[in-house]
Amino acid sequence: MSVKVVYCSRSGNTKLVADAIAEAAGVAAVSVTDEGAAVTEPVDVLFVGGALYAHSIDKNLKAYLAAVPEGNVKKAVAFSTASFSKHAIDVIKKVLKAKGIDVADDFLFIKKTASEAQLEEAKAFAKKFI
Repeated sequence: MSVKVVYCSRSGNTKLVADAIAEAAGVAAVSVTDEGAAVTEPVDVLFVGGALYAHSIDKNLKAYLAAVPEGNVKKAVAFSTASFSKHAIDVIKKVLKAKGIDVADDFLFIKKTASEAQLEEAKAFAKKFI
């Protein structure tokens, strides 16, 4: 099974969660601004994470989502970290669904800074999809 974990993180918290998900999947997490983030080959599961900034997701995450080819993703799974709102999950899911990508109903949201217990939760969450 092929898995890709991509994230957009300004504070480092979403990266922590992405790294935990990636560890469970046996892959490396990649920032959406890195060259290796592009979905150039088919993937069974694409984990996508970001946070809310001024009522929307980061412009780099928006650009990444716009570039994801629908035919190369079997299932997408959203995750987010934030101080107050899980709205980033809704935005990520909406953009991917509009492209015709199958998006899991289940998602992972971690409020504030991820604790060790929450990082273990992120690993368990990932394992449900791989």
